[in-house]
Amino acid sequence: LGRACSFMGAVSLALLAAFMGRARMRASDFWLAVQQNGPGALPIVALIAVLVGLILAFVGAVQLEAFGAQIYIANRVAIGMTREMGALMTAVIMAGRTGAAYAAELGSMQANEEIDALQTFGFPPLEFLVVPRVMALLVSMPILTCFADALGMMGGFVIGWGMYDISATQYINQSLVMISTTDFFIGLFKSLVFALLIGLIGCYYGLNSGRNAQAVGQATTNAVVSIIVALVVSDAMITVICTRLGI
Repeated sequence: LGRACSFMGAVSLALLAAFMGRARMRASDFWLAVQQNGPGALPIVALIAVLVGLILAFVGAVQLEAFGAQIYIANRVAIGMTREMGALMTAVIMAGRTGAAYAAELGSMQANEEIDALQTFGFPPLEFLVVPRVMALLVSMPILTCFADALGMMGGFVIGWGMYDISATQYINQSLVMISTTDFFIGLFKSLVFALLIGLIGCYYGLNSGRNAQAVGQATTNAVVSIIVALVVSDAMITVICTRLGI
């Protein structure tokens, strides 16, 4: 726990230095991480978002059909994707895709003593290795979340149109009536929190990995498990706080 708190404090100072333009990092590393986390993740995020929208719509339709209220499928999918599932499912995908990659990359560098070499040459590992990766996630996650929200609602429309003859105009109108700016920004706020968790936990386990292949694999496994647990716990906490505040 003490090591984790020390790491978070050091990363916070490194991020502050980066925002002030004083961090020793390469812009090319940042843009490469953005490309890997953003466009590189679009296909899998698109697939999962559409399927989650389909599932939300189908499960809701089974109950709403009993009351002849199938039109409210659009409401259910819209609120579910924007407030909860869009950000959470995107984060789970990024945990397995990006969090594991960060842990494996930094763990391999630790095993090959590359991080020790950076320190010897005067390059702070946190500023040079961690800050570009965390900042790239902070940029990519909100964009991917908005993308997932839109495709999830499109998946819900497939069920509404294919099974219950809900027109595109009706579906869009119901979705717009249901979604508020508060719901949208809550989803974006969650995506930023999830981005920090994925970046920090993945990098933490990578930097604290052992110096052999087995240790790198164990660090990667621990990183993914810890990230997913942290995502679920933080999502529950944010949801409870928002409920108590009435937002």
